[in-house]
Amino acid sequence: MSHEDSNSDTDIDAVTLEIMRNQFEGVAEEMGQVLITSSYSPNIKERRDCSTALFDAEGRLVAQAEHIPVHLGAMPEAVTTVLDYDPEPGDVFVLNDPFEGGTHLPDVTMVSPVTVDGEVLGYAVSRAHHADVGGMTPGSMPAGAREIYQEGIRLPPVRLVNGGEVNEDVMSLLLANVRNPGERRADIRAQIAANDRAEDRLRDLVSEHGRNRVVAAFDAVISYSRDRLLAELSELPNGTYSARDVLEGDGVTDEDIPIEVAVTIRDEGISVDFAGTAPQVAGNVNAPLAVAKSAVYFVIRCVTDPEIPPNGGCYDPISVSVPDGSLLNPRPPAAVVGGNVETSQRVTDVVFAALAHAVPNRVPAGGQGTMNNLTIGSRDGGDDGFTYYETIAGGFGGRPTKDGMDGVQVGMTNTLNTPVESLEAEYPLFVEEYALRENSGGRGRFRGGLGIVRSVTVETDATVSLLTERRRVAPRGIAGGADGLRGENEIDGESVPAKTTRDVTDGTTVTVLTPGGGGHGSAAKRDPDAIETDRNDGKMEWD
Repeated sequence: MSHEDSNSDTDIDAVTLEIMRNQFEGVAEEMGQVLITSSYSPNIKERRDCSTALFDAEGRLVAQAEHIPVHLGAMPEAVTTVLDYDPEPGDVFVLNDPFEGGTHLPDVTMVSPVTVDGEVLGYAVSRAHHADVGGMTPGSMPAGAREIYQEGIRLPPVRLVNGGEVNEDVMSLLLANVRNPGERRADIRAQIAANDRAEDRLRDLVSEHGRNRVVAAFDAVISYSRDRLLAELSELPNGTYSARDVLEGDGVTDEDIPIEVAVTIRDEGISVDFAGTAPQVAGNVNAPLAVAKSAVYFVIRCVTDPEIPPNGGCYDPISVSVPDGSLLNPRPPAAVVGGNVETSQRVTDVVFAALAHAVPNRVPAGGQGTMNNLTIGSRDGGDDGFTYYETIAGGFGGRPTKDGMDGVQVGMTNTLNTPVESLEAEYPLFVEEYALRENSGGRGRFRGGLGIVRSVTVETDATVSLLTERRRVAPRGIAGGADGLRGENEIDGESVPAKTTRDVTDGTTVTVLTPGGGGHGSAAKRDPDAIETDRNDGKMEWD
């Protein structure tokens, strides 16, 4: 039975607010489940390298599923951009252009107006990392790219679905420019299905609560998050806190690339200024502004209250300033595929380091600081070819009261691994070793988490691409803790650079040894029982 709208429907009490907030978040979570279970590629169905979110009619983020941090903080840019294209009921826009609402080309975003009774109530958004979107190498993650044109097909916002009908011309154009087009088509349709589910569920909510109350609840949940974040910021010490870190080359040269930040805390908000950061570089570690913002939002949530509902309200009090034409705000046609995955991690690290001066008891030691991107693919562009992509876990930094976690994704990624059984069934690959990397965590009162050893033999001729960091600069210990162990990349036992693309032959073995996390506090204060447990578990050797 339909709920009739009335003036009282705009009054949202605390109980109703909590109920409807959970319902909105449930819509986003259900979208994610539809995407994961409907997709074809292991990168989405197994690793869950995807994100979903719900926006209101003004383009404000209302609710998001807890998926990939670097996706989610950047999604508002995609919706803002699509609004300029006058979306209509029944449309689905597709985009991946980092200079028009995207992050990097493999992350394909779908934005759909959610229509109830003929009017747009909000927008459903899904973003998924596709295993290939064309470009100069299989997997679309080339280490040496100098222009975005080398990284794959570039899609400004365009109607993939127009008035409820798939635009087959656009679909054909897209699929003609990617490897494994059958897999791409299936994953695209999974994203469309996820967005369709949001419309179904919002119609149910309008039937239950009435349109006026749903719209009022959008406003209420956004205001609630804003108020909670402001309350958290008021408890932090006012002042300006600075830090500096570097990227280890851009894939073209090995020269360090500085990232500098000054974080200013005031009761009314927090500003983050990246003046002093390097100009944009020749290689592909440039990061679009949306990616830099996403990393900042993630850190602020971590050091305040991660339980604050993630929506536009908790981002409103945060301002981010980045020089135009810099590493974190490049101009086209800059190559950017590594910026989303590696530079975002360094932004996370440097903002954490700055805030450690303000709230040392809320900041962990340095985590692995990289996503350890491994891409292996065949040159065959048809459906008989393959593209395998994975980000490999590593060590989480020691925390003020706990050890760092072993073998986890850190910072701007939150994916699962590809199970060995699935990897070997789907690809011509054989896993030689998959294990924790002993003694890789930094010593401390609370030790850093251990990295991972992932060794894979390629059973056909293929192209291997590695985009990694922390191979030269170790993850930092904090408060007297030791640094974590640096990562290493090997092809047939030969050490190769952090950013490498190489053609290999059948039987080649690729090994990635991921960094450990830094330690927190002096190792002299570590609990003897914890030391004994580390020894017994074979994780750490203590003198």
